[in-house]
Amino acid sequence: MTDTTFHPRRSAVSRRSLLLAGLGTAMSAPFLASCAGFDTSGAAAGQGTVGFLSTQFTPVEEKQRYEAVLKKFAKVPMAYNSVDPGVFSSTVSTQAAAGNVKTSLLGGLHGELAPLADSLEDVDALLRDLAGRGFTKEMLDLTKVGGSTSRYVPWMQATYVVAVNKKALEWLPVGVDVNDLTYEGYLAWAKAAKQGAGRPVFGMPAGPKGLHHRFYQGFLLPSFTGGQITTFRNQDAVAGWSYMQELWSAMAPASTNYDYMQEPLARGEILVAWDHVARLVNAPAAKPDDWLMVPAPRGPKGRGYMLIIAGMALPRNGKDRDLAEKAIRALTEPASQIETLRSNAFFPVVQTELPSDLTGAIALEAAAVRRQQRSAGALLALPPVGLGAKEGEVSQIFKNCFQQICLETRPIQQVLDTQATQLNTILKALNVPCWAPDPISMKCEVA
Repeated sequence: MTDTTFHPRRSAVSRRSLLLAGLGTAMSAPFLASCAGFDTSGAAAGQGTVGFLSTQFTPVEEKQRYEAVLKKFAKVPMAYNSVDPGVFSSTVSTQAAAGNVKTSLLGGLHGELAPLADSLEDVDALLRDLAGRGFTKEMLDLTKVGGSTSRYVPWMQATYVVAVNKKALEWLPVGVDVNDLTYEGYLAWAKAAKQGAGRPVFGMPAGPKGLHHRFYQGFLLPSFTGGQITTFRNQDAVAGWSYMQELWSAMAPASTNYDYMQEPLARGEILVAWDHVARLVNAPAAKPDDWLMVPAPRGPKGRGYMLIIAGMALPRNGKDRDLAEKAIRALTEPASQIETLRSNAFFPVVQTELPSDLTGAIALEAAAVRRQQRSAGALLALPPVGLGAKEGEVSQIFKNCFQQICLETRPIQQVLDTQATQLNTILKALNVPCWAPDPISMKCEVA
């Protein structure tokens, strides 16, 4: 990698094209605290130990790797407890309501922390002290979760990119830049590759546990419509789904069985695929020189992309606040941020130079993430925010659109109208504001 400095994208953009959050580890199965020797209340952390309750790194291997990062860099004793988002939310809310807070530090995605804002301490002073870390204005705006003061400190980020086996470059159409793909060029390439290889070699994670709904929410629809919810069924959305229908015809039908694209990519069944960075990292492991990682395509409204930001928060009236703040300072230092990247493929939120000895896959992804964030017309989208247990139902609506439009070839407008009614029913009951790239509003609904 020739440029090893990772700078989160800085630009004077509107609320529609900023904010970072996301996905993120919706893929992680819960690893219950009882298995880790630390109960979900945080009580087992003990006096003088920071009880860190988090929704991140729930798989055993990820948790163990991050515990090693904490042991090396946190500078205070830590008891790391990773739980599923439902347990996280109920624990924080219940302890706050009871006035008996047993945790010291909280870690979660923006969408998990935002609904708990009233139970979190103001961290404006801490962020002023950390101004030299280089957090972007976009990130700092997001930490305010719609209010006037910040409720968390940026912790780490991730996103989705396109993995390319260089064999597929043989069929790249003339005039199509693999590092600056358009949706039109991506489709032409998929068709040419299918014809050249004698079979479809493009794929997507459309399996039961795949994250293909994030593609529609954060990439396809923002790129074609400029929004996610308010534009859900307009003519631009029809054009976007018409495109998706045509792209699907050039993709491997077995994609409906793929949960993690790194597996069919590594086997050579698929040569080009979009997925979350953590679900692509093993594909190039054996022969990184045979691979590229590139930004997602851009469309008529820009290069829609979904970026995940996780934050660290202080529970209101939490234990050992001084130690928890010390941990936050340590975990936002460049060295600990880079070690988190090495261990679990989450990227720094601070401005720092990346080392030249990163593993091949991580180095490839770092370059793609940087190009995606910095590209002209980058349009950042959030996954649903503030939906709680209903988030799965909203994501299912996007999956339903894929099922009915691409697999069952039903009339696009009819499908979108039907699904929009269901979406509005959910949103009306929740009465939550919209999230990027849709404009902030007191009531989020499909137009």
